[in-house]
Amino acid sequence: ITVYDQEYFQGRRMEFTAGCQNIIECGMENIRSLKVECGAWVGYEHSSFCGQQFVLEKGDYPRFEAYSGSNSYRIERMISFRPICCANHKDSRMTIFEMENMMGRQFELCDDYPSLQAMGWMNKEVGSMHIQSGAFVCYQYPGYRGHQYIMECDCHGGEYKCYREFGSHAQTPQIQSIRRIQH
Repeated sequence: ITVYDQEYFQGRRMEFTAGCQNIIECGMENIRSLKVECGAWVGYEHSSFCGQQFVLEKGDYPRFEAYSGSNSYRIERMISFRPICCANHKDSRMTIFEMENMMGRQFELCDDYPSLQAMGWMNKEVGSMHIQSGAFVCYQYPGYRGHQYIMECDCHGGEYKCYREFGSHAQTPQIQSIRRIQH
């Protein structure tokens, strides 16, 4: 991944092959554009991989809006980032559960779902989930909008027993769309 401190790949430039817990310690105030050469990465609003998450797949991101998605709020900073493990969308499989601790009604997913409700999941919430293989990005709203939560098979052993494990900024178990992360 190559990061820049100005939009449109201008200004100070740094290349990374591993995660960075705090870009400020590297001499940059913020990441305003970036290029992902290979693999899938997750960017974070704060240092130490905390705050809002942004999935970063292979490609160019000339401005913040290119990687922040269609969120209804404006957070214009990315301070830390790391590679995503298990990002092989051809072999992705997860199970979502109605309640915490893998309890209640469940549904197995192995594809992209722009609306969980349209595929038969009547709740707006997901209580827990288990990632058997691959990696996914879960979104707060249908159509891949709202807060993003990156779920990986090797984090927590692939088990997310309650919504507070979805990410450091998770304040609700509301998940209404899910897609596989490609690398």
